[in-house]
Amino acid sequence: MNILDQIVAHKQKEVAERKSLYPTKLLEKSIYFETQPVSLKKYLLRPDKTGIIAEFKRKSPSKGMINPYVSVERTSVGYMQAGASALSILTDAQFFGGKNEDLTVARKFNFCPILRKDFTIDEYQITEAKSIGADAILLIAAILSPTQIKTLAAFAKSLLLEVLLEVHDKEELDRSITPEVDAIGVNNRNLKDFTVDITLSKELSAAIPSQFVKVSESGISQAETVIELKSYGYQGFLMGETFMKNSRSEKACAEFIEKVQSLTVSVNLNK
Repeated sequence: MNILDQIVAHKQKEVAERKSLYPTKLLEKSIYFETQPVSLKKYLLRPDKTGIIAEFKRKSPSKGMINPYVSVERTSVGYMQAGASALSILTDAQFFGGKNEDLTVARKFNFCPILRKDFTIDEYQITEAKSIGADAILLIAAILSPTQIKTLAAFAKSLLLEVLLEVHDKEELDRSITPEVDAIGVNNRNLKDFTVDITLSKELSAAIPSQFVKVSESGISQAETVIELKSYGYQGFLMGETFMKNSRSEKACAEFIEKVQSLTVSVNLNK
């Protein structure tokens, strides 16, 4: 099994266990079920923002431990103050060192949209996402059938959550597009062998229908890359490792966004 297969196999067991420990009826009693989610799509389209979705993660299967002792509160608040359009919080424990409490803490201190980054395979996880304060969920085309994507996205909509659909190639994109999703993310990292190629975002940009917000994910480490991807129609840029590998992740984010803003001004002046 490749790493993606391992993650899904473990996730199936995890979801079954959580269902028995925390029934849906219990999750629905959360205060967040009475709260109106913040629109990820609207924040990514705001002209006063750069489209950066700043991610919080302690480790990854490809890099191992990245920043194990980092503070969720300090980092998430710092990301928002730096001008990030949204937060992405990894909640997978086994492979990414995350937990649901990370997202709840980020929610407590921030008003910007929060994407729950996990491997969603069951409606239960979407109810769980709502219960911990998420505004949007991730659906990964590589681990879901077109029917599952449509069903899970529709269920998310019923809870007023937005959906970021992640694809890795043209075939996944073509079979997975459904009106129920809000944004389409092109993951430049191959989840089977972890190679990264920004060219993928450029190649798939024209194939993404205009009604969806375009998001480029993974492998972005230079402000110039963001500017270049914007010329291909991308409005969102999901970045984690570039910031998290720095001991002061929020400072790295602030410096990056400042550079993007500076380059954007230069590009506009030269038009």
